[in-house]
Amino acid sequence: MTGRLRAVRGGGRWRGEEPPPDRETRGKTAPNRLRRVDHLVAAWDAALLRRRDGGFATAPFVDLGFGGSPVTTLELARRLRRIAPDLPVVGVENDRGRVRTAQAAVAGHGGEPPVRFIEGGFDLGTAAPARGIRAFNVLRQYEEAHVGPAFRAMGAATLPGGLIVEGTSDPSGRVWTALLVRRAATDSLVGSAEPRLELEAMVFGTNFRASLDAEAFQAVLPKRLIHRVVPGEPVHAFMSDWSRLRRIEAGSETWGPRYAFSRLALGLRAAGHAIDAPERHARRGWIIWRTPPVPLTPPA
Repeated sequence: MTGRLRAVRGGGRWRGEEPPPDRETRGKTAPNRLRRVDHLVAAWDAALLRRRDGGFATAPFVDLGFGGSPVTTLELARRLRRIAPDLPVVGVENDRGRVRTAQAAVAGHGGEPPVRFIEGGFDLGTAAPARGIRAFNVLRQYEEAHVGPAFRAMGAATLPGGLIVEGTSDPSGRVWTALLVRRAATDSLVGSAEPRLELEAMVFGTNFRASLDAEAFQAVLPKRLIHRVVPGEPVHAFMSDWSRLRRIEAGSETWGPRYAFSRLALGLRAAGHAIDAPERHARRGWIIWRTPPVPLTPPA
């Protein structure tokens, strides 16, 4: 994803903020890298995928920054369409060559709703307004100062009530983290440069084939947090509790990684963190931290 940020629909201004620059990024991807992320999206808000009232009648789910291959976008479409068979899905990239490669890869394929691939940036180009966005392994390649403007642009390009899933994974998808961000359903102006964004949760995901230690997840923290694991920051307290519990529960590995991850999730909730359904989600490979104190955008 090269990440050029175009003017936001609706004529909004950036209040003096610098938009993310036009930047060539690695664009690496691999089949099934984001499989568990896709399952999370489907489980988190199936109603959003099926919704067809008003602007949702034609609004797509967007894979922003799909990289050098369309494979993870096509996988996203296949998985989400198990929930909503007619769901429009669009892959957005700022690299024209990558877009053309993706378009050629799907040309002539029939039998199911097509996946479109278009050129665009954080404002989604002609894919806006979207019902949802998956933006993975994109913002980590920018400076932290660009995170706020990027979220504002994505929020402005999302319908009120829509969902943004922004995160980072390791190269094979063994461990990942994601922020689940909702555009407030009460926002009335699509395209506003001041969308009201609500952080619903932060998710720590694993396929149980890598270390469950805190260090493995710290390496894939979202850009807004990667430099904030320092004393006095909430994420530091969270990751410190994670490390402490791993030491206490070292013997739980005997019963397998799913059991160990469940014990960790239960321990984090007992330590005072708002962990949602710790045992149920942990056995699927997710620890879900509800409404964590993460600053998405700088204050006005």
